Parts: sequence; C-alpha cells; structure tokens
Amino acid sequence: MSEKEDLAKQKAEAAARAKAVALARKQAKNEAAEKPEGDMDIAKQKAAAAAKAKAAALAKKQAKEAAEKPEGDMDIAKQKAAAAAKAKAVAMAKKQAKEEEAAEKPEGDMDIAKQKAAAAAKAKAAALAKKQAKEAAEKPEGKMDIAKQKAAAAAKAKAVAMAKKQAKEEEAAEKPESEIDATKQKAAAAAKAKAAAAAKAKAAAAKNRTAAQESEEADTPSEISPNQSKLDQIVSAIESYVGQGALLENYINRLSKDVPTLVANPDTYFSIAKFLRYDEQLDFSYLSELHGTDFESHMEIYVHLHSFKMNQSVALKVKLDRDTPVIPSLVPLWSGANWPECEAYDLLGINFYEHPDLKRILLGEDWKGYPLRKDYEPYDVEV
Repeated sequence: MSEKEDLAKQKAEAAARAKAVALARKQAKNEAAEKPEGDMDIAKQKAAAAAKAKAAALAKKQAKEAAEKPEGDMDIAKQKAAAAAKAKAVAMAKKQAKEEEAAEKPEGDMDIAKQKAAAAAKAKAAALAKKQAKEAAEKPEGKMDIAKQKAAAAAKAKAVAMAKKQAKEEEAAEKPESEIDATKQKAAAAAKAKAAAAAKAKAAAAKNRTAAQESEEADTPSEISPNQSKLDQIVSAIESYVGQGALLENYINRLSKDVPTLVANPDTYFSIAKFLRYDEQLDFSYLSELHGTDFESHMEIYVHLHSFKMNQSVALKVKLDRDTPVIPSLVPLWSGANWPECEAYDLLGINFYEHPDLKRILLGEDWKGYPLRKDYEPYDVEV
C-alpha cells in the first residue's frame, strides 16, 4: 500500500471515529432531555466519562502504534498527522473535563467565587484610595505639587475675571439712559473742541503765510515788470469803456509769474468781464480757472483769463460780503464757468445769480453748512 493510500485510510478512520463520537453525544443529549433533572446529571457524567475513556484509549492506541514502529522508518508526514491528532484529542479531553467540572459545580459555588473576586478588587481599590488620601493629608503645604498650585491659581483668576465682567454688565444695565447721553455729549463736545482748535491753527497758518507774502513783496526789488505795459493798456481800455472807478485796484502779482491783476467793484464785475471777453483788441476768450476763497473778513472770487491774440493772461478778482456773498454768473460769457461756480456755491455758499443750473455737485442738497468756510462746524460731529 502506498503512503498516500495509507494516509487517506487514516483520515477516513479518524473521520468515522469523530462521527461516532458526535452521534453518541447527540444521543446522550436526547436521552438527557427525556430524563428527570437528577437522571440528566448522571447521564451527562456517564457520557463525559465514556467520551473521556474513548479519547484516552484512542490516544493510547496511537501512542502504542507509534512506539512499535521504528522511528527511522516513520514517514514525516504521518508523524505530523499523528502529533496533530494527539494534540487535538488532548485538547478535546481537557475541554470536556472543564465542561463536566462546570456542570457538576453548583451554581451557588460559582456565584460565591465571583463575589469573592469582586470583593477582593473592591477592597484593593479602597485601600489604594485610603493610602493616597493619607499621603495628601500628611504632605506639607509648601511641598504641594506645582502643577496643582498653578491649576488652582488659574481657576481662581478665571473666577475673578468672570465676576468683574458680570459686575460691569450689571452696572451698564442699571446705568440710567441720561448718563449714557451725557457720555455721548462729552465725546461730541471734545470732538467739536478739537475741530475748532484745528480750524484756529489753520487760520493762524494762513495769516502767517499772508504776512510772509506781504513781506516778500515789500522786499522785492522795485523793478518794472515786463507785463506792466500790458496791464496799463488793459486798465486804460476798461476805464474808457466802463468808466473811471470801475476798478478798485490793479497790480502786477509778483508771486504768480507777474500776472496783471484787476480788482473789480462788485457792481462793475460783470461789465468788466464782458468787456475783456468781447473787446477785439483784448479778446480774453478762454477762462482757465474760477474759484472762491474765505478770508474770514470777506469772500473773494478769483477768475483767470487768457487772450491768445495778446498771448497774455490776466486775473480778475472781486471781494464780496461774507454774510451775503452774491455775484452775477459768468456762464453767459464763458460756458466753462458752469461747474466752477457750482463748486464755489457748494463749498462756500457763494450765490451766482442768473446761473442756468446752480446746484451742489459734491455734497447732497440736504447737507448742512459749507465745508470750505473757516468757521465750518460739522452738523453731526460723530459722523
């Protein structure tokens, strides 16, 4: 017989033995189900003893066969299979023994063992806790763990901060509305005072600049300007057309490239401008600039004109009453005066009558006051 056939035969015999053991167990269980409880325990014991005896006999037989066969001739594969079967049989015998021991042991004994184990664990935990409490009580305060001290201090600081916060919130909630309004009024007054101080400083700086300019003009050598002859020509033509006294003043502006400057009477302002625009010899057809200025004592309009025919520029100025600054519009003469006059109206409050569409172009129509006036105060200081 070959080794393979021998191995297959052993496997078949082992399977048949296992099947017989399983069948015997099943029959034992069935018989136990039909018997009273006392008979069932006896039957279980008998079945367990029979199975144990059968397994021991099988193991003994296999050991005897193995001992009788020469060790050198035994096939390695068969040795492994025999050892595995033997180990399996021993494990099964141990398992059955444990099951039988557990089945035979009264339930009360098992509960007592569990209770003893639980009581022992509880006693151990209590002893450990008692030991730790004793060590903590005996430990001097100075030797307290630093980490615990820090944690306690942090918790205390947090509680204090929370208490302060709650106190502030309660104080704010109980604070009368009048006190809140008073605080706002104080802030508004402070802002107003700050704005007034800034305006005062600005005015002082402007005054200093004016004084410096006058001083510079006084120190300037009295040389005749190259534009003096043109200024004389323009002044003579105006007085001939408009009349004597039409100009309050005329001069060469040394600080602005020697531009001839004409200071008109408010009543003759428009007539002089019209003459400069349409006179064939002068022909100041281009208006390059128009703006207003607040000098605190009066308002002033400055118009800068240029004549391409004469290749000459001229400045036309007029002083206005600060409380009621009203002057004719130059839009009928130069359309370029439209937006500059709207800007002077918007920021300084100068009224140009006969303007085709005088309106605020930078601020809204409901804006309070004129921001370029020296005494301007914001309507709402908090904005």
